[in-house]
Amino acid sequence: MNAAIQAFGGPGFGAADLCLAIYVAGVVWGLMVIDARPAARIALALAWPLGPIAFAVTITVLLGASLIAFPAFGIAVLIAAGAAWLFVQ
Repeated sequence: MNAAIQAFGGPGFGAADLCLAIYVAGVVWGLMVIDARPAARIALALAWPLGPIAFAVTITVLLGASLIAFPAFGIAVLIAAGAAWLFVQ
């Protein structure tokens, strides 16, 4: 990761700058590729990160629901979480 960060601008280029560069690249790509009216192009280009965020929220909700719907899975997750908690401390 350090080599990638240094390649993008040296030691002053941090993780936030890398995220901003990825976001700006996505906006530019969206503005160039989307076949829509200008207002829709701008809206979609600015909102493109919402897709991965929605995916993460959906998976989290599904995992939470599976803890209730499938008790054996819920018990396994509780045991794994307890073991991880003991391991961290």
